[in-house]
Amino acid sequence: MFSDIIANIPWNETTEKIMSKTESDVLRALSKKRCDVDDLMALISPAAEPYLEVMARLSQKYTLERFGKTMQMFIPMYMTNSCTNSCVYCGFHVANKMKRTVLNLEQIEEEYKAIKKLSPFDNILLLTGENPAVADTEYIARAIELARNYFANIKIEVMPLSTEDYAYLTTKGLNGVICFQETYNKDRYKVYHPRGMKSNYEWRLNGYDRMGMAGVHSIGMGALIGLEDWRTEVTMMAHHLRYLEKTYWKTKYSVNFPRMRPSENGGFQPNVIMSDRELAQVTFAFRIFDHDVDISYSTREPKEIRDNMATLGVTTMSAESHTEPGGYSHPHCAVEQFEVSDARKAVDVAADLRKIGREPVWKDWDDVMN
Repeated sequence: MFSDIIANIPWNETTEKIMSKTESDVLRALSKKRCDVDDLMALISPAAEPYLEVMARLSQKYTLERFGKTMQMFIPMYMTNSCTNSCVYCGFHVANKMKRTVLNLEQIEEEYKAIKKLSPFDNILLLTGENPAVADTEYIARAIELARNYFANIKIEVMPLSTEDYAYLTTKGLNGVICFQETYNKDRYKVYHPRGMKSNYEWRLNGYDRMGMAGVHSIGMGALIGLEDWRTEVTMMAHHLRYLEKTYWKTKYSVNFPRMRPSENGGFQPNVIMSDRELAQVTFAFRIFDHDVDISYSTREPKEIRDNMATLGVTTMSAESHTEPGGYSHPHCAVEQFEVSDARKAVDVAADLRKIGREPVWKDWDDVMN
């Protein structure tokens, strides 16, 4: 299990090692055909900042070689905002006095139909809060079975499940799972997740192993940028990615770097702010580090950044996202989990991608290709 691996990678020493990287370390990393985690640490360090243009060109080169000029499109769909967790940064916090919505199968199908009217999405991500009393494995299974009538590729972002549950869902049509560790800093994890299912650091961290053992086709991972030092977070994620690729080598992997925004209403304020330039740096660094990994940007990021990065390393994007249950068939019917920064229609995102020489792809894969 990866929890055994990361236990031997000290957080503070990793931070110090990143910050001590020199220009020669950066140049050595840029000259290598295949980088290791130590090279990634150099590429995300302050010493690499003068080489951002060089990194951008190299990232673009590797992206074109591996992915061509395509951009994989997906759409997220929230089935419930009911949650038993106390994550201090989340709009679905259990103590938040808000209307809790749990879509039934009829309402879920209504959402599917509304999504299909937006654009030819065939790649959907189903999301729930973490409350097994209202959204257990069977609830998710029924939603997946119903989704197969409308979508070719179905992923979930739900509470971490057992190996048996992940395997069961693959028999219902599940293609992929996305899970954010939020922070790899074990000593600080409970500060942000004091109560609820999510407060168990090891159960969440080892969920990726359970996905791999269950034979899940694709696994998405990420750390929430804003809680702890972002450079150390993504280094730990790089260690995690390398471990997963070696252990579950048949699986496809993706990474994401979701940035928290300062709250205007007095809510949780991020401890760390990643600048636009730093987001570009970590994106280029991860592409140079791993030519094959899928790099995803959500609608958390504004139009300008998404369009710029679409030619330089990003390979998957969401579009026209609603982060409230029922949001496609009945907009603004519930509280959103987070505010969307890129509010363009899916067809407009596609048109803008074509203007910069990228071809939006609405379908990921078919069962017949296996």
